[in-house]
Parts: sequence; C-alpha cells; structure tokens
Amino acid sequence: MSNKESKGFETRAIHSGRDYVGETGAVTPPVWLTSTFEYGNPNGFDYTRSGNPNFRLLERTVATLESAQFCTSFGSGVSAITAVVSTLKSGDVVVAEENIYGCTFRLFAQVFAKFGVEVRYVDFTEASYREVIASSNPALVWIESPTNPNLKIIDIAEVAEVAHAAGAPLIVDNTFSSSYLQRPIELGADLSLISLTKYTNGHSDALVGAVCTNDETWQEKMIFAQKALGLQPSPMDCWLTLRGAKTEAIRMERHSSNALALAEFLESETGAVTVRYPFLPSHPQYEIAKRQMSGGSGIVTVDFGMSLEETQAFLDRLTLFPKAESLGGVESLCCHPASMTHASVPKETREAVGITDSLVRFSVGIETVADLIEDVKNALPS
Repeated sequence: MSNKESKGFETRAIHSGRDYVGETGAVTPPVWLTSTFEYGNPNGFDYTRSGNPNFRLLERTVATLESAQFCTSFGSGVSAITAVVSTLKSGDVVVAEENIYGCTFRLFAQVFAKFGVEVRYVDFTEASYREVIASSNPALVWIESPTNPNLKIIDIAEVAEVAHAAGAPLIVDNTFSSSYLQRPIELGADLSLISLTKYTNGHSDALVGAVCTNDETWQEKMIFAQKALGLQPSPMDCWLTLRGAKTEAIRMERHSSNALALAEFLESETGAVTVRYPFLPSHPQYEIAKRQMSGGSGIVTVDFGMSLEETQAFLDRLTLFPKAESLGGVESLCCHPASMTHASVPKETREAVGITDSLVRFSVGIETVADLIEDVKNALPS
C-alpha cells in the first residue's frame, strides 16, 4: 500500500482493494461466501465474524480514502455507532450536537441511557459549546458535519482542539459529506464514522458502516466490537461497496453539481422559507463549508412553509424523487424527516432544532439535473 498512499483519490479507490487473488490473476477479487476457514491459513482467517478477505479489502480501501491508518467495517452505519458507544461505561458523559441523526439519538435515549451513559446536547455552531465541553469532563464528543437533516456545518478542527483540551476524543459522523469531499481525521478528529451504505456504495444495494482512526487503542476496541458484539458486515455487501467506491469521486462531483443547481432553483424561484445547502452563499456556515469540504455533497434541505398535509401532498406528486429513508445512491430520493428519519425524536425536540412538519430533505442523484428541477417545479402547489 505504501506506494499507493501518494496517489490520487481515484487511483487509490480503484487499486487499493485488489488482493487475495491467488494464482487466478482476477482483476476483481471474488466474494468469499464462507462462514469459516481452515485453521493455519497464511492470512490468519478463522471465522467470518472475526474477519474475511472482503472485510479486509474494503477496510484497507476506506482507510486510505479517509486518510486514516485503520478502518473497521460493520454491518451498517448504526452498527458502527453501536460499536463506538459500546466502549463507554456507566457514568460516562457524551457531549453531542443537538441536530443528531435520529437513530443515534434513539440509541442513546432508549438503549445506552439504561446503562448509565449520559448525553448532553448542544449547538456546536454557537460558541457556548466550549463551556459545555470544558465543564462536562466528557468521555466522548460527538458531532456530524453536515448534520442530518439541517445541514449545519461544524468547524471540525476547532471542535477537535476544544475536545482535546478537555481530554476528550472527537468522533465525526462523515456520512453526509463522504470521504471524497471531507476527511475528518485530517482535520483533527480521533474517529471518523461513516455509513458506507450511502455515498461510498452509491447504488442502494448494500448495508455497511465503518469507523476510521489513527489510534491503535481505538482500532483494537473496534475490532473487538466487530467480533464480540456480532456487528460484522456480510462479505457480499463489502464486495458491492468496494465496487461502488471505485466511482465515488465522479459520482460525488455530479451529486454536488446537481444539488447546487437544485438548491439555487429552490432559493430563487419557489418562495421557500429556508433552503439549506453547504455551498449556497446564504448558508450560515458557508465559509466553514468551503474551507473544510471540497464540494457541497448531494443533500438539499428545504422548509416550504406549508402545512403537514400540503407538504405530504407535494411529496406524493414527485415522480423522480421516491420517498425513502436513505441517501447517497445514484437515484434521487426525498424524505420527510418529521415522519421518517426523525420520527423517534420527540416532536418538541425536533421542532426546537428546526425539524418542522414542512421540512423536506432531498437526496439529489446523478440524473439530468434539468429533469429533477422540472419534477420539483411540477409538484409544487400552483
């Protein structure tokens, strides 16, 4: 791998995951659909729950794309979240961004709270977060950037400095950005968590998550969680995701250009109350986004100011944006966070952070952008 580390992102994405091909010379490694391995094999594999060639190839590739020394793969993004949170103990405090992924909130509130893990939520775009970290003695600082679904941009380098001053590691959920557009480890994060299901895979046909780090102790904890908690991915899903990673760069460029065009249309021609996209000059953290991301990614969040019924009717009229709880695939999707991804978050908590009944999240695909804009235009109330 050392001779590949200096190569470009696209080169590493395509050439990092080719190994274990034996005497076949296969350009694309096969899928190792085996539950167990013969004892004493030269690569040290024993049981797929604790390792498989497909895991290792994907982990090697994602690590280099995230600019990390280590990567551990898991069965989904939520499995990766579970692996990290499982390292905490009763009495530990987590300081987390208030606009957090709904499933992360649910895990903290309904699972790990029972084991004595406390979470203190704060707005990391406000300077007051510094005092919360300093006074909380946190075991972990947890942020997303961009956040889901409000697309807040958090200054990762600044938060890393504050967290480390308090003796706390920083984890960044990098799912909404992708490894191509943003690399949290380079910005000072201790852990970069990513749902590879989304932009890395890019084809809506596999579930995989990953945690990347430069810290050997954290890597040991993640390997333990993968095996001991049964959080491993499937070999087939790893194979599909490794295939997807080969085109991540060109897909992310198209996702970003299409999303920016849709955001500009929504902002200038629809009368929406708010339109959020990291690379729109009107975004409150536009300058931070431009500094730490190389593109705006593929998510546009808009509050049309309509009633719940009007919003749902609008979504039903869309033809190129199926309503679904995911993102990052080549196809466009739409989501109503209040009733879908963040339905598990109490209504008052949702609305306090701006997730209203009229908020819509678009995952903008790589279709012809004029067709996407026309579809939205036709679905809006006349």
